[in-house]
Amino acid sequence: MNEVLKTIKKRRSIRKYLPNQIRQEELNAIIEAGIYAPTAKRDEPWYFTVIQDRKIIDIINEKTKLQMAKSDTDWIAEKGQCEEYHVFHHAPTVILVSGRESAFSPLIDCSAATQNMLLAAESLGIGSCWIGLIRFMFLDEEEIEMFDVPEGYKPYYAICLGYKDLPEELPIPERNREVVSYIR
Repeated sequence: MNEVLKTIKKRRSIRKYLPNQIRQEELNAIIEAGIYAPTAKRDEPWYFTVIQDRKIIDIINEKTKLQMAKSDTDWIAEKGQCEEYHVFHHAPTVILVSGRESAFSPLIDCSAATQNMLLAAESLGIGSCWIGLIRFMFLDEEEIEMFDVPEGYKPYYAICLGYKDLPEELPIPERNREVVSYIR
């Protein structure tokens, strides 16, 4: 099987990381993969904010959990109130993914960039997790200012990155294959 397909099948959302920071060359390669994502009308509407300061990551975690605790969805509210839960799973690097609102399809384009970065991380042996819960922090628009997101951009989600703290590779679960029909 080709290496790209192996990486796609092998990638998992990692929620346990070693504390040491990933190397700059690896981070650069991951960001480069995001920049090379497909995009509608070649808009390239993404903007990436890399956060590697543990104190800032922890502040963002707390602010996100405060908003999550107010959710009408039980499991989200419970996680927001859980002392032990860390939105970013204590990853040493977090990348905030924002999109230019005037683009044709910024959310879709930023999703493609995010997936590219997740796959690039896996190909480098780096754990990753796509974090949608950060959107709760953005319910308070003033919180967006701390990220220095350019005007006209909207933050969508975050990516956690770090070296995996796992004893071995995770098994590849079987997937539902009853999701395809052909019109020929």
